[in-house]
Amino acid sequence: MTDFIGRESELEDLKRFLRKKTASLIVVKGRRRIGKSRLIEEFGKTLKMYSFIGLPPTPETTAQAQRDDFCRQLSRTFNTPLLKGEDWSDLFYFLSQQTQKGKIIISLDEISWMGSKDPNFLGKLKSAWDQYFKKNNQLILILCGSVSSWIDENILSSTAFLGRISFTLNLEELTLQECNKFWDKTEARVSPYEKLKILSVTGGVPRYLEEIDPKKNAEFNIQQLCFKKGGLLTTEFEKVFSDLFSNRSKIYKEIINCFIDGPTDIKTISNRLKVGRSGLISSYLEDLVKANFLSRDYTWKLKTGKPSLLSHFRLSDNYLRFYLKCIEPNMALIEKGGFQEKSLNSLPGWNSMMGLQFQNLVLHNRLLIQKKLHIRPEDIVIDNPYFQRKTETHKGCQIDYMIQTKFNNLFVCEIKFSKNEVGFDVIQEMEEKLSKLTHPRGFSYWPVLIHVNGVSEKVEDSGFFTEIIDFSEVLKS
Repeated sequence: MTDFIGRESELEDLKRFLRKKTASLIVVKGRRRIGKSRLIEEFGKTLKMYSFIGLPPTPETTAQAQRDDFCRQLSRTFNTPLLKGEDWSDLFYFLSQQTQKGKIIISLDEISWMGSKDPNFLGKLKSAWDQYFKKNNQLILILCGSVSSWIDENILSSTAFLGRISFTLNLEELTLQECNKFWDKTEARVSPYEKLKILSVTGGVPRYLEEIDPKKNAEFNIQQLCFKKGGLLTTEFEKVFSDLFSNRSKIYKEIINCFIDGPTDIKTISNRLKVGRSGLISSYLEDLVKANFLSRDYTWKLKTGKPSLLSHFRLSDNYLRFYLKCIEPNMALIEKGGFQEKSLNSLPGWNSMMGLQFQNLVLHNRLLIQKKLHIRPEDIVIDNPYFQRKTETHKGCQIDYMIQTKFNNLFVCEIKFSKNEVGFDVIQEMEEKLSKLTHPRGFSYWPVLIHVNGVSEKVEDSGFFTEIIDFSEVLKS
């Protein structure tokens, strides 16, 4: 097993429940491979912990099959004869009797797999918590899962669990400083650009980063992971979608395909899919947001700082875009072993895609931008990608990232990913955006450039940008 990397703040969030004088019910959710189980294992490594996981679903998996598998896990864990799995109430009671005293952690992993086939599963879990589990005031029961929409609808929004959940942890991608640690002793001699090429494929997903060879360059690693028959990321997409969305994975994939070339809105998605703007499409989009595959970026009213009703959806998961844009179209060639020598730069749309991937990395790590700009969190009114629709009175424009502070300052950020220095034309691009941006009287705006591979002397000497942020500094020693 690899060393545990990062998650210091998340571990601190969990550890504070060890100091409570009452039992705690905690929910941990997040996309597949994000490290939920590994985090819980690290949290409980010095304590008495019992972990149980749901049986991966298939069309033939029944509620009885889930109970039978849980019985086998109980038997192995507590070294007892095999129990009869006819009722969850009996199984939860048995587990509670083995965990009556002392500081104990129980983890029920992939909770949606475990309970989705039985309509009484959660009701019996709630009753077992009220009657048995919480009587051990040092017990921590963790409900963990990848199907965030199921957890939200059946646990977090359920009246049955109202007032019982002590904490909900939505596990997101690792920060760039944490990602940097996967290069370990070699990181000082690996350029930030090399690391960012890999991160443009993996994002901050720890399971994917564990597979990189830090002694090899980005092209080698991406070839091995993505363009070699049997590579982890060659087949990962179908596994993730079938596990999460089962028989509805096809429609979710069609929706995701609408975002591979950039953000868009629900009207455009409905038109592309040739369906009406129904509540069903909205529900599917919300599921993808909860799964941390999409982000919904609301624009806002500058005068009030209040979010608008207008929003764009953005594909925020780098692996999904890379798969749909670069891996899937070449799958036949990959299966024949004929793609391994192909240059990544020769892939259609490589440069434009890398720009979108880099923008995701910046937005996932926006706190670093705020620190670089010396903006305190309490002074921020709102921050997000910003867009202004064209009307009769003003032009439309799109800002990669903008921060509005309570001092009526607008920090307008342009995010540029390039293998070469950013040239002088970036100033013209920013001037055009600023000329279209309609801001209230009394507001000041400050243009900011975020880059990765340097800027030309002309840009530096122009003094146009309030701040030029070299994002590669984050990935240096």
